[in-house]
Amino acid sequence: MPASPVDTPPRVGISVGDPAGIGPELVVKAVNARPELALRIYGDAHVLEAAAARLGLPAPPSSSLFPVAVAVASVGPGEIVPGRPNLASARAQLAYLEAATSAALVGDIDALCTAPISKDWIAQAGFAFPGHTEYLAARAGTMDFAMMLAGPRLRVVLATRHIALRDVPRALGVDDIARAAVLAARALVADFGVGRARVAVAGLNPHAGEAGRFGDEEARLVTPGVRSARARLEAEGVPADITGPHPPDAVFRQAALGQFDAVVALYHDQGLIPLKLLHFDDGVNITLGLPFVRTSPDHGTAYDIAGTGAANPSSFLCALDLAAALAGRSRARLAERDRP
Repeated sequence: MPASPVDTPPRVGISVGDPAGIGPELVVKAVNARPELALRIYGDAHVLEAAAARLGLPAPPSSSLFPVAVAVASVGPGEIVPGRPNLASARAQLAYLEAATSAALVGDIDALCTAPISKDWIAQAGFAFPGHTEYLAARAGTMDFAMMLAGPRLRVVLATRHIALRDVPRALGVDDIARAAVLAARALVADFGVGRARVAVAGLNPHAGEAGRFGDEEARLVTPGVRSARARLEAEGVPADITGPHPPDAVFRQAALGQFDAVVALYHDQGLIPLKLLHFDDGVNITLGLPFVRTSPDHGTAYDIAGTGAANPSSFLCALDLAAALAGRSRARLAERDRP
């Protein structure tokens, strides 16, 4: 009798990211550290082989049953130099991402773990998105998505992402806040096994506005967003307690101490500063709302150390492990739903 899909390892795809950054090194280290995972790597084989040689590690092998290395771009051996991004590396990172995303959308892989791209260089290859998150949502055809950053002690979901701080008050809307809280609660219950999701929504201003003394965004945006999220989750039957606005200078500490399961941050650095303070080496970026699991490490291409062997793979390994775990839980839920 063939093995049940639930009994086989989830198929995790990896896009190598910018081949001139630390992505190839992270991927080689991860493949050697996790031989039990069923992996498919979207990148140039010779780039991975060169990284493996520099590290003194075996290059990712290939299997006729499930290939580990899949060539998806045509960069020559001399076109990629670690630490020196160029148009060739820009086009390559885009090709890797496009191929890996297509595989996820048609079900060839169960999860996608993305190595870092350069937002500057990939834009020069025609990439018209602020980052991975927006690109993946567009490819999946969804507007109902959010970015979660997760570590062992703190989870943060962003209501806005890569925009200038001066633009946050006018870009932030009631629906953005409600969407982030709803997606956070759904993920906590379905993916992280939280029985009843406790989601705190941070205020925008000092002291959460101090009853309007420091701004009206809390009354005008945050409180209605909290109410909307509660109503949506109640209608969906998702057990959750959504509260806020909370003073942003205290709520992240409260969550880290276990009072909340996640915090909705209203802008990028409000959430990323406490997250990276606690989880710089083990924080994972998760895209909520996609039809497949997607994770990534919470760092960039690190051109300054690319090719030196010094890149710490901890965050990438955490992202890879979480991708496999979340994909496994998703498979189990689907199997349970389809069981007669």
